[in-house]
Amino acid sequence: MNFVEELRWRGMIQDIMPGTEEQLLKERTAGYVGIDPTADSLHIGHLVGVMMLKHFQRAGHTPIALLGGATGMIGDPSMKSAERKLLDEETLIHNQEALKKQLAKFLDFESEIPNKAVLVNNYDWMKNYTFLAFIRDIGKHITVNYMMAKDSVKKRLSGESSEGMSFTEFSYQLLQGYDFLHLYRENGCRLQMGGSDQWGNITTGTELIRRKDGGEAFALTCPLITKADGGKFGKTESGNVWLDRRYTSPYKFYQFWLGASDADAVKYIKIFTALSKEEIDSLTAEHEAAPHLRPLQKRLAEEVTVMVHSREDYDKAVEASEILFGKATSETLRSTDEETLLQVFEGVPQFSVSKAKLQAGIKAVDLLTEDAAVFPSKGEMRKTTQSGGVMLNKEKLESFDTLIDASSLIGGKYLLAQRGKKNYFLLIAE
Repeated sequence: MNFVEELRWRGMIQDIMPGTEEQLLKERTAGYVGIDPTADSLHIGHLVGVMMLKHFQRAGHTPIALLGGATGMIGDPSMKSAERKLLDEETLIHNQEALKKQLAKFLDFESEIPNKAVLVNNYDWMKNYTFLAFIRDIGKHITVNYMMAKDSVKKRLSGESSEGMSFTEFSYQLLQGYDFLHLYRENGCRLQMGGSDQWGNITTGTELIRRKDGGEAFALTCPLITKADGGKFGKTESGNVWLDRRYTSPYKFYQFWLGASDADAVKYIKIFTALSKEEIDSLTAEHEAAPHLRPLQKRLAEEVTVMVHSREDYDKAVEASEILFGKATSETLRSTDEETLLQVFEGVPQFSVSKAKLQAGIKAVDLLTEDAAVFPSKGEMRKTTQSGGVMLNKEKLESFDTLIDASSLIGGKYLLAQRGKKNYFLLIAE
């Protein structure tokens, strides 16, 4: 597999240093992507770099995931308008352990293959490096003029609201450059990959390797992912879409990908899955023939949810989604966990009803008019029930005066009322 060719058809190459493709075709090569461990979970913005490493390993090369324990204490100024909060060592160590577990879902760190993945933390080689030694050994090889010419620096310094840039942040590209030099020496690493905003930092590394060791190293960047409507990729109203279920549930994760526009789905399925070109071309043709069936979005959501979570989580997310579209059964509803149930019905009218009344038993007509205003009148509720238009917990209500009691509650707390096909109401017994 030609790694560069693979990334090219997937739309994952922005800049590539001359000679990179030739080097990768010549021999097995080690290449790295850096991830700042500023949280204890990756979010989907990180997935682009992780997928680059995944394809790199599939192509027979050695992927190195570098966690920036040291650089994470400083913060990368690239494309940022303000300095980021600095993290303490204990937090960074916790974050590193969490990220390693997530990366193991994408990269093979364990088996005995010759190109198994490597995980490193730059804190390990920076923690005992004194400031004087660093500026003597590294600083003298890169001029201020060279550093000032980088886009990441120029944009920060020329920004209207910018208060300038601290020396701490200015030094970031030197530290990242030294990472590349260290991995070149210790791991034989010849390639660094990242987002297009990293080009300046990466090429500082290749320059340092040339000036310090007379060596040749390479750089490759991926375009920053954008949405067709101009919105920021990976952000929802509630913030980042995380890979850790504590921050973004598998249901919401699945819904994010399912909700992609047609234009975005065409792009995302190439970037965020390992499906072959033939499969993707076939899916795209299928989508163009029947876009209303959304085959691209469905397959994209399946592939990424299974990869990040599990097949079981994907199946549950699909079942939960079907609750809203009328296909699910009462059993599906009852087997859905509380967190997912509340997410499915986020934004649906909710009513608080008396648990004591339900324990004693209450007629459906009273429950859905007096206790919860699902219907404006008993007459309308009676008429809709007689025409088969009322459902409780996904089961048709046969009679308007059916006695409803606590045994109907989902998880001992919830009752789902449905008026017609699309009007849902969540009753919460308290």
